[in-house]
Amino acid sequence: MPAAVPTTRVSLAHATPPVEPNRRVIPRFTPRVLQRLLEPLRGPEPTAVLIRSTARSQWKYLALNLGTNLLQAISEGGTLALIFLAVEALGKAEEISWRTNPLVGRIPALADALQGLPGPVLFLVLLGGAVALQVLQSLAQYLNGLSVGWFAARCRARITSLIHGQILGFSFPCASSYRVGDLLDQAGQGPEAIRIEIETLNGLLLNGLLIAAYLLILVGISPWLLLVAVVMALAVSGLQRSLLPAIRRQAQLVTDSQVAIATRSTEDIQGLRLLHSSGQLDAADQAFQGRMGLLERSLRRQNLLTNVVAPVSNLLPVLALAVVATSAVLLFGARSTGILPSLITFMLALQRLNTRLAGCAGLIGQQAVNNVRLRRLNGLLRRDDKSFRRQGGVPFQGLEREVRFEGVSLRYGPEGAEALRGVDLVLPKGSTAALVGPSGAGKSSIADLLVGLYAPSRGRILVDGRDLQSIDLPSWQQRLGVVSQDTFLFNATLAENIGFGCAWATRADVKAAAARAQAAGFIEELPEGYDTLVGERGYRLSGGQRQRISLARAILRNPELLILDEATSALDSQSERLVQQAIEQFERQRTVLVIAHRLSTIVKADRILVMERGRIVEQGPHAELLRLGGIYAGLWRQQAGGAEAVLRG
Repeated sequence: MPAAVPTTRVSLAHATPPVEPNRRVIPRFTPRVLQRLLEPLRGPEPTAVLIRSTARSQWKYLALNLGTNLLQAISEGGTLALIFLAVEALGKAEEISWRTNPLVGRIPALADALQGLPGPVLFLVLLGGAVALQVLQSLAQYLNGLSVGWFAARCRARITSLIHGQILGFSFPCASSYRVGDLLDQAGQGPEAIRIEIETLNGLLLNGLLIAAYLLILVGISPWLLLVAVVMALAVSGLQRSLLPAIRRQAQLVTDSQVAIATRSTEDIQGLRLLHSSGQLDAADQAFQGRMGLLERSLRRQNLLTNVVAPVSNLLPVLALAVVATSAVLLFGARSTGILPSLITFMLALQRLNTRLAGCAGLIGQQAVNNVRLRRLNGLLRRDDKSFRRQGGVPFQGLEREVRFEGVSLRYGPEGAEALRGVDLVLPKGSTAALVGPSGAGKSSIADLLVGLYAPSRGRILVDGRDLQSIDLPSWQQRLGVVSQDTFLFNATLAENIGFGCAWATRADVKAAAARAQAAGFIEELPEGYDTLVGERGYRLSGGQRQRISLARAILRNPELLILDEATSALDSQSERLVQQAIEQFERQRTVLVIAHRLSTIVKADRILVMERGRIVEQGPHAELLRLGGIYAGLWRQQAGGAEAVLRG
């Protein structure tokens, strides 16, 4: 692919949210771990800006999310407290001194209310309160899932539109520098990465609040026993800190392998015809299997790392159980009440704390993997290192006099050779010009410049005296008709393919264009006629049929300038003669530029331009160039001699 040519960088209003270059969302005093977790929300990266701007516009969802997270944490803490009290009440309730209870004693009014209630009644009341809190927690969990789901859906819709707009906004040289498979992978994985990031952050927030609730319960029971939980948390944190760099590196390898596989798969499917015709199907399959082997090994190594934390987190409470039980006996053994409820509540809270810590460990590992996807997505969405299609300018109303090239040169890349060098060319309105010459002479480069796919490296292209760079590009391109050797058809009906870009066209207009392009005959022979689906890239049609559909599409546009780049190369002799007649009729009304290798198809052109090494070396009508006896005359004799040899054979 040619390298990107620097063009005017114009911001797309619909593409990227405003950049906030120096904004620090996270204060400097935030702990380093929290800063790392919230890194995707910081800085001027496009995904961070999008999430922040969406958060501001969807603040109600975030408020509901925060409120339900808090409600879940409070309900969980309250449930554990009520369970503690219910177990305490199973004993002799009248002998319990609620004033000295480690949890209730801190609330004198509640302690006085509970004092004196019969044991069974007190147990049922407390158990009913615990159930009610769990119902409330379940409702909060449901609303929390809705709030984060709605917010993620909004972000996903915006990021999908942003990716699509960014890709379509690239200049053609910039877009050509990407592999199709890479862009398809980004379009599919980018929105998923945003969803995962939002849901991961919500999970970390919820787990953090629940961990705080469990810690409060444990402190209420015994600050000394809390030391066990702290040691466990430090052990898990240390394990994570040692594993995260390796997880990130492995995630990068996995992502690179997935991109390579997606690209190779796309290219293999698009090139099935070439693979079949060249006997390379087995080689392509073996190469693909080799890449899958690399991906499998990378996934296994990643899985080995990410699955270490959870088992260790589950093992630590079991190892600490003996210490906890022994400590509980030592701390509460002197009391007549409290040891059994305190031990049960403590172990329940510790078990749930462990579950949340393990959940946090898994979420942090998942975020480390997802950050690789976000970095790739930010690389695509960044605008400072890319060129974008030109926007704005004077609307093109129609060609009145001529299109003129003045000293036009084109270089596809800073290090590449010049494809065109100082080309001067005039295309008067209503004339037909033909470009001939060997491959690589620069013929298609002139067509690319006229279409606006590239901008001249030097010189200028004037349309009725106005620089093409100052004309609104879409309005210019919509008045062009382009038929190339490499035709592209959508997986739609024949009528939809012919009418592409012409929303005003009726079925009668489509049929008339097909008839002028000599395509009506084979279309009407199909069982479904103009409603026939052509398949992916038109694979159900022959090469000649695809070119006639492409020509019909161009004719329907009624263009000011028709560009034919080897438009009849895939046709048989009879079809070529019919299409040539249609083109000749069209040439009488419009300006036409023909690029051809078969000189017999352009003998009636008003002017023939012979190109060699990026320059126009001869020009004139067919007869005049033959009399000149130069390059064109030599090409003509060569093709005529080849035809005679074929006939003699």
